[in-house]
Amino acid sequence: MTGLVALTGATGFIGRHLLADLTARGYRVRVLLRRPVEVPPGAASAVVGDLTRPINMAAALADVDAVVHSAGLAHAMSGAPEDDYRTLNTQATARLAQAAERAGVRRFVFLSSIRAQTGATAAGPVTEADPPLPTDPYGRSKREAELALAETGLDWAALRPVLVYGPGAKGNLEALLHLARSPYPLPLGGLRGRRSLISLESLSAAVDTLLRAPGPLRASFIAADPDPLTLPEMIAALREGLGRRPGLLPVPEGLVGLACRLTGRGELFERVAVGLVARADGLTRLGWQPAMPTRDGLARLARG
Repeated sequence: MTGLVALTGATGFIGRHLLADLTARGYRVRVLLRRPVEVPPGAASAVVGDLTRPINMAAALADVDAVVHSAGLAHAMSGAPEDDYRTLNTQATARLAQAAERAGVRRFVFLSSIRAQTGATAAGPVTEADPPLPTDPYGRSKREAELALAETGLDWAALRPVLVYGPGAKGNLEALLHLARSPYPLPLGGLRGRRSLISLESLSAAVDTLLRAPGPLRASFIAADPDPLTLPEMIAALREGLGRRPGLLPVPEGLVGLACRLTGRGELFERVAVGLVARADGLTRLGWQPAMPTRDGLARLARG
């Protein structure tokens, strides 16, 4: 399928890359914008509207073959009330899906999150066969949006990406890059928790896989590159991209965790250093392949 795709969130970290990648793959992309700003380069057209107060939905979805919905309130917006997550991530998704169903859209691809499936850490590999157990307002809002999609007659697919890295990454990935660029040895060599990541390129390939897959799908899919890394391996890859040695000291994990919490970096420690391995079994069965090994992707990110 290389028809007309309506894309939300086209000015965000993931959406900007999706717009460029889908256009390069031959799709015509209509961006759905909240404000009448300049149309992003690569968009075939644009429609202005607000998903929380749906207007212009008929115009936005006219002749659209598929919707890729990447807009929403990000997990990085820590401290946001749970009602905000529900309004922007659950209710807005449900309204857009209902409008898409009325417009006869063939497929609806929703950018959910691994947090709809699990908490910040997991004892063993996470798969789509595991029951979803979100642990925070963000994860619950994404899971509730998936359930709202299941109540429609649409052929839908929800992508649950793990931590996404690429140019322009904010939050924990930005903090990790800052650590790698520091001129000092880092006391992180003793950390052994493995973490799944996914590159923007691999995530875009996953969206393309879902757009082209024979239907019906009507399911959620974990999106994760197949080679989870420890935090020391991530730092080593980033510093390799910077042309530097790893510079890692083997300090015990308990001491590192305590120091991170005392210096306000407890969330970074939990999100990157503690284990969360996820398997993209469903996407792999559909023929998806990651764009590059995670080590190579992190080194390239640092060089950029």
